[in-house]
Amino acid sequence: MNQTTTQNTELLIDSREVAEMIGKRHADLLRDIETYVTYIGQNAELRSDDFFTESSYQAGTGKPYKCYNLTKMGCEMVANKLTGAKGVQFTAAYVKRFNELEKKTLTFFIPATYSEALSLAAEQARENEQLKLTVAENQPKVDYCEQILNASSLATVSQIAKDYGYSAQAFNRLLHELEIQFNKSGTWLLYQAFAKEGYTQTRTKQIGEDVAKIYTCWTQEGRLFLYHKLKEHGILPKIEQKSEVVNHD
Repeated sequence: MNQTTTQNTELLIDSREVAEMIGKRHADLLRDIETYVTYIGQNAELRSDDFFTESSYQAGTGKPYKCYNLTKMGCEMVANKLTGAKGVQFTAAYVKRFNELEKKTLTFFIPATYSEALSLAAEQARENEQLKLTVAENQPKVDYCEQILNASSLATVSQIAKDYGYSAQAFNRLLHELEIQFNKSGTWLLYQAFAKEGYTQTRTKQIGEDVAKIYTCWTQEGRLFLYHKLKEHGILPKIEQKSEVVNHD
């Protein structure tokens, strides 16, 4: 991992280390940071140096390359753009990293007064509480996706609808309104754009001696597709909804 530096007692993390933490190409992260810096610079009350400071490093050839040092607020800004597991994992990683650096710094700093000691303890408590809140906010998203990824069986529309607080009939109508599926002879089928993606499978249920009903089941890939598609329209599963859920009949 790259060397983390301090500047005027400000703890900083090299953008190369941040890129490694979030599994992103450093060049792509640099472009994101430069966009953030541009937006921050458009507000006279904000200073980009509070978040990112431009720096450089030398590669094996000795040629200097651009990088940035990120403050804790800069890391928070990057974390806010991540969702699900990546957001939680990066938040935990950078908070842990800063805490480690702060402990090293504290070996050289002994509070001279009772007031300084109280301020130091209060700051640490605020950081720990912020980490708990961030993880709590993101954890439901991880849980729901993990439930899907860990499941291997097919899911009926009734099972998926229940996740969102809908009845099966209302959920089928919703998917039709979003142009995901259509009804043909009593069976819901995907439109052509999605039909070959392996999102659904049809099953036959015998309901009489000479009568069988064909119905559609969703694969786990299909459930993930629905999760992201519905999220685009602001529709979240109950496990991610903060307020009390009202069933959609």
